[in-house]
Amino acid sequence: MKAVIWTKYGPPEVLQLQEIEKPSPKDNEILVKVHAATVIKGDCEMRSLKLSFFLALTMRMYVGFRKPKRYVILGQDFAGEIKSVGKDVKLFKNGSQIFGSTGFRGAYAEYIILPEEATLAIKPANISYEEAAAVPMGGLNALYFLKKANIQNGQKVLINGASGSIGTFAVQLAKYFGANVTGVASTDKLDMVRSIGADQVIDYRSEDFTKSGEKYDIIFDVVRKSSFSGCINSLKKKGIYLQTNHGLFRRVRGRLTSMVRQKKVISGVITERTEDLIYLIELIEAGEIKSVIDKSFPLEQTAEAHRYVEAGKKKGNVVINVH
Repeated sequence: MKAVIWTKYGPPEVLQLQEIEKPSPKDNEILVKVHAATVIKGDCEMRSLKLSFFLALTMRMYVGFRKPKRYVILGQDFAGEIKSVGKDVKLFKNGSQIFGSTGFRGAYAEYIILPEEATLAIKPANISYEEAAAVPMGGLNALYFLKKANIQNGQKVLINGASGSIGTFAVQLAKYFGANVTGVASTDKLDMVRSIGADQVIDYRSEDFTKSGEKYDIIFDVVRKSSFSGCINSLKKKGIYLQTNHGLFRRVRGRLTSMVRQKKVISGVITERTEDLIYLIELIEAGEIKSVIDKSFPLEQTAEAHRYVEAGKKKGNVVINVH
């Protein structure tokens, strides 16, 4: 089968299309023919190791110090069709169309092996493989953090990084929960952010929302481009600052802030749950939210897809069409 192999840390060119052996499922595993996968910022960060010193060191210790050894095929989110199941598999059957999260690896390939207990769900017939593949990372992160903040009808919510994989779902979910939503993005992405429900938009290139004097019940900071103190000062009393993809220093600072001020900081890594994936897909089927797809690339152009995402150009999600 064809797969994009991650040969070493570095620029997109380290991703190489190769022919490798097709895997076979064990008793508790399923073999999936991948139709679509996504390229997210996290894939690019793993590939390049453009991370803080401590995160990069941790990644090398986990994946491979000098070159990748554990997860040599990248790709976290996918959608596809089950082609074979192990004899102990009870939840799925041959021919089922599914989507979900692989964890860290494997989706940039024609086939992937997954345990039955992975974060997986049946793909509805009325959405494409591309739309389904775009749901897990962005949707699960957005839902997890907004629920952690106990978002309420009528609250003022700001999404910093509203045009990305997480941000596009966060805008839509916040609107679904009844919030007044402000989306922060670059000039060329503001129309898209409005189109998915943002009540107000801010161009971060011309305006710093932390200096506007506006106060919010929740600030969901996806992109690490605004000052910590500025975000805290832009919260109402008892407001909540949500941090995703933030480093150790900001997480520690968040804990201290939560202890000494009447404002709360929530950060960390989400717990992926199948029931949350099903909840999201039910909202999509009902027309309440949708996957935002920017561009699609064939499997052989995965390196070019990484280059596009890394340049900060994408609006929503970038998809790899495998079949």
